[in-house]
Parts: sequence; C-alpha cells; structure tokens
Amino acid sequence: MIRKFVITAVAAVAIAASAAPAMSNDVFVNQFGFGNAAGGNQLGWNNLLGVDQTGNWNTAVGQQFGGNNVGAIGQQGDNNYADTWQDGWNNAAGVGQFGDNHNAILTQDGNGNVAAGVQVGNGCNANINQAGSGNVTAFVQACP
Repeated sequence: MIRKFVITAVAAVAIAASAAPAMSNDVFVNQFGFGNAAGGNQLGWNNLLGVDQTGNWNTAVGQQFGGNNVGAIGQQGDNNYADTWQDGWNNAAGVGQFGDNHNAILTQDGNGNVAAGVQVGNGCNANINQAGSGNVTAFVQACP
C-alpha cells in the first residue's frame, strides 16, 4: 500500500513538472507616482506583459489568452487608461501615452495580429479592434 502511494506521488510530481511550461508567462510592472494601478490576466503560455507608468492615477490592464503574445503599456502623465486584450497566438500590442487624460483600448482576436499606438497631449481616445489573422494597425494622435 505504501509502495502504491509513493509511486502515485512520484507520478503526480512528474505530471505537474511536465505542465510547468504552461506557467512560463512573464509580467513586468514599474510604477512611479501616486495612485497608479496595473492588473492583468494570462491564460496559456509564453505570454509577456510589460507595464511602465510614471505619473499619477494611471491605469493599465493587460489580458492575454493563448500563447506567444506580447503586450506592452507605457504611460507618462496623469489620469491615463490603457487596456490590451489579446486572444489567440503570436499577437503583439503596445500603447505609449504621453500627457494626460488619454484612453486606449486594443483588442485582438486571432493569430499574428500587430497593433501599436502613441498618444500625445491631452484627452486622446483610441479603440482598436482586430479580428482574424495577420492584421496590422498603427496609430499616432496628437491632441490639444
């Protein structure tokens, strides 16, 4: 009986160790200022999310489902909001916001999508939604 228990325990450890690549997601967060928030969700493997916020009251949300997705959010200023949502494989999304009161939402569903963005000034809004495979979008906005 003890022998069966030991063999079962070793088998369970081996199975859990072989599932370790499903946990190879990475999240990097750097925040400087007051009242900044960052959150996210990753389901799959080899996903990477990076957030860098400088200023006050900035919010960044990154969600990735699938594999080999890369999300990046950089915000400098006050009261900015950025959200990247990726569902599928080999997607890349990035938001760079400089100034105040910007909103950016990047949603990708499919494989091999690329979205990028820069918003400068005050009060820019961007909402990018891609479905399918191999879409590419880039946006730059300067708002007063």
